[in-house]
Amino acid sequence: VSAVPSAVTAVLDDPTTHIDPDLLVLAGEAFPTSLLHTARRTLPDTTIANIYGPTEATVYATGWFSDDTPQPHGTSVPIGRPLAGKNAYVLDHSLNPVPTGVHGELYLAGSLARGYHHQPALTATRFIAHPHHPGQRLYRTGDLVRRHPDGTLEYAGRNDHQVKIRGHRVETGEIETTLLTHPHITRAAVTVREDTPGARHLVGYVVVTAEVPDADLRAHLAATLPEYMLPAAFVTLDALPLNAAGKLDRAALPAPHFDPRAGAYTAPGTGTERLLADIWKEILGVERVG
Repeated sequence: VSAVPSAVTAVLDDPTTHIDPDLLVLAGEAFPTSLLHTARRTLPDTTIANIYGPTEATVYATGWFSDDTPQPHGTSVPIGRPLAGKNAYVLDHSLNPVPTGVHGELYLAGSLARGYHHQPALTATRFIAHPHHPGQRLYRTGDLVRRHPDGTLEYAGRNDHQVKIRGHRVETGEIETTLLTHPHITRAAVTVREDTPGARHLVGYVVVTAEVPDADLRAHLAATLPEYMLPAAFVTLDALPLNAAGKLDRAALPAPHFDPRAGAYTAPGTGTERLLADIWKEILGVERVG
């Protein structure tokens, strides 16, 4: 059986369905360790694989297999080591290898596509000459990873999910990963919304197993992240919206149903305070300003 993790989650959570494969291959999106625990408990005799690879690398490039790999400790299952005929490099902005344990961009070599049909500019951007092996090519995945001492690769998000909020560069994938360390959160997504022109805010979307107040979510994030990386609002969903390919559909994430600037409120008490509050309400497009 081969499927995206969200589909496997739905199958294993449904008591009316039954699968018992020799091999369960998960690919296409992050594979949370919580799902691995469920799969191992539900399918004790099944080999479980986490496979990674973009189409440009003729699909499969790296793999993690439950039979020969220790239990992962993070919030997501590693994407493993390069498969036969593939090479994987973790490089910095200057295309130099980064040390073990340090995040960098993943570049792939071996069995690459020729390029994008009738798109030479895009081909030149994504398929580059190997800086250390003349005559070879690399594919720039746009994925952030880090290599563990045992050689396995851990996926950390997309580098094009980096956003800029009030002068700070923020990796939304880092916030999502931290949210997933909360014991009651099973899925998480973080995006930037600008529902009011000029007012950009981080919004966190979570799927939970028990009700979690927003204050608890902020406190959980604040334990390891700086204040500018804390979402201004959280939205709890029954499930994250998926596109036809079974991947997260960020465009379908709903707007918050409450003011992301809401917090402790003290009404203006003087004429000057009321005048200032009215000016800021008009500028920010909100109903009240304390």
